[in-house]
Amino acid sequence: MKKIIICGAAGRDFHNFNVLFRDNPEVKVTAFTATQIPDIDGRIYPPELAGSLYPQGIPIHDESKLPALIAEHGIDEVHFAYSDVPHEHVMHIGSIAMAAGASFVLDSPTKTMIKAKVPMVSICAVRTGCGKSQTTRAVSDILTEMGKKVVAIRHPMPYGNLVKQKVQRFASKEDLVKHECTIEEMEEYEPHIDRGRVIYAGVDYEAIVRQAEQEADILLWDGGNNDTSFYASDLEIVVADPHRPGHELSYYPGETNLLRADVVVINKVDSADKADLARLEENIKTHNPGARVIKANSRLELDKPNTLAGKKVLVIEDGPTLTHGGMTYGAGVVAARNHGAASLVDPRPWTVGTISETFRKYPGIGTLLPAMGYGEEQVRDLETTINKAECDVVVIATPIDLNRIININKPTIRVSYELEEITRPGLKEILSDKFA
Repeated sequence: MKKIIICGAAGRDFHNFNVLFRDNPEVKVTAFTATQIPDIDGRIYPPELAGSLYPQGIPIHDESKLPALIAEHGIDEVHFAYSDVPHEHVMHIGSIAMAAGASFVLDSPTKTMIKAKVPMVSICAVRTGCGKSQTTRAVSDILTEMGKKVVAIRHPMPYGNLVKQKVQRFASKEDLVKHECTIEEMEEYEPHIDRGRVIYAGVDYEAIVRQAEQEADILLWDGGNNDTSFYASDLEIVVADPHRPGHELSYYPGETNLLRADVVVINKVDSADKADLARLEENIKTHNPGARVIKANSRLELDKPNTLAGKKVLVIEDGPTLTHGGMTYGAGVVAARNHGAASLVDPRPWTVGTISETFRKYPGIGTLLPAMGYGEEQVRDLETTINKAECDVVVIATPIDLNRIININKPTIRVSYELEEITRPGLKEILSDKFA
């Protein structure tokens, strides 16, 4: 029996296990390892999800224990199954695995893709923070205007009770409470709910799609963490970022997404350097000349315009974009600069607890605050940090209004962002041609 460890981050790793190994008696998955997301290690992938071959479930260990686990269990293969990391990082893990005596495996995304019974559009990205979510909203709007019943399925974020999270359906904000969603989950689900649409997520993506396809004319894969799609798609749309030219060729599996793309959306053109934009365009043309390219702006809107001039501003941005996404600014910083803020406030003198740990783990975060909220403790630490910070205004540039989650003792301004296409033909024409 072949012994395997799957290196993951509570998403792709569980999916690959479910699709490739769960019912395979010739393979024993001895353990998962975990990274990127706080407090995943130390848990068990439960027997209710792991299947009859794993009556005790499968332990989840911190990735740092990989060499010891290989030696202890005589592991034959280490399968790498998480995303948004440099190619070099992938091979560092591969080198560790091989030095310890195991083979190192990257499973083909095609072999893990499930086929839906209705048409599927996938929206992925070459990096976290490219603007995939606003692209997903735009595609969903277009398909709805075409008369299609659109149901989205989101890349997994199972940070709680995995058995309860096997299949999750969100149609109202009450569902967010029912499923005990973290800030990170709400940021992805709530924009769909606000548009009156249903979104699914969870752990078992075969079970999820079989339920979702029963109420949809067309399904939308709302990808995350620049992972590849879990489903075979009729149209693969991939978002690229001119603020990070070259990353589309140097990150895993973002380059795979670029090479597979039917359509590449270049977002944030309005705030990008012309030379960086040209470099990105050339890379797309060279490496995927058959892809249709759409350029778009990320249009920023403030709920209280003309109120930032001359102010000391604490900017809160989407957490994952700043941590493993590697960005040092986002929509909030751009808005603050465009609207005349006197200065950006560095939150580090006021951070506490898990927020301080985040800055220690990701020292490259810029002068802003990541909206970390993977659990109750982290949400409380975020609230304390914000309220301790000395600033005039708090700019909230997250997909949800943090005022709904925490109590902020200062004036706040929300920044929202929507996709604004600037080239034709665009998404509407492409989707109409494909699904009319």
